[in-house]
Amino acid sequence: MKVYFLGTGTSQGIPVIGSQHSVCLSSDPRDKRLRVSIWIQIETTSIVIDCGPDFRQQMLISNCQHIDALLFTHEHADHTAGLDDIRPFYFKQGNIPVYGHERVLKNLGKRFDYIFQTDDKYPGAPSVLPIEVKENITFQVQNVTVEPINAWHGSLQVFGYKLHDFVYLTDVKTIDVAELEKIKHCKILVINCLREEPHATHFNLEEVLHFISLVQPKKTYLTHISHLFGFHSEIQQKLPTNVFVAYDNLEIII
Repeated sequence: MKVYFLGTGTSQGIPVIGSQHSVCLSSDPRDKRLRVSIWIQIETTSIVIDCGPDFRQQMLISNCQHIDALLFTHEHADHTAGLDDIRPFYFKQGNIPVYGHERVLKNLGKRFDYIFQTDDKYPGAPSVLPIEVKENITFQVQNVTVEPINAWHGSLQVFGYKLHDFVYLTDVKTIDVAELEKIKHCKILVINCLREEPHATHFNLEEVLHFISLVQPKKTYLTHISHLFGFHSEIQQKLPTNVFVAYDNLEIII
């Protein structure tokens, strides 16, 4: 399995437009973060989780050639606004399977009605095959089993996903105890960590380290990072030896 971090930033990305914050002015490429997304390759199966406003740029940088499934965690714009840019994949592959909570698929169907409609379609519009993700029900993407993990982004339900021993969670603030059993002792956990200060709908550093202590993955990578967290190099020095700050275009092999 190969995991490619397409983006590791929060909703505004880093640098933030017009910001004079020192992290936004950093020359370290690890401090430049596109909106959060990840690409997973398992043998010949290619899965992308979330497609935000930077999706086109991310696909070009990563040289992703095909997508077997596009999984959505939730409907917020920084995770979905790039959906129109699946067009080149659609032109090569046909309808693109998209997976998400029923609420998320309905939301996308309103915002991208020209993609989801089946009659009188504009000839240049892509088409999708919407597939509902339900709590506690695994599904198959080709030969890969995907297990949804239910979590909460404040009061909004979000899905994380487990593929083999890899777990991806973002925009999480709380998670039910029953869901922890799906995560415990995984090889790789990717989890959101916005900053050190508390936030209403995201894990901060203290909360994410407590969460890691509960589920005890072998390694953890932090994502969905704000410029307010600080410089990549300085954050890494504050972390346990098995916890790492992810950065855009990082590749890991499991």
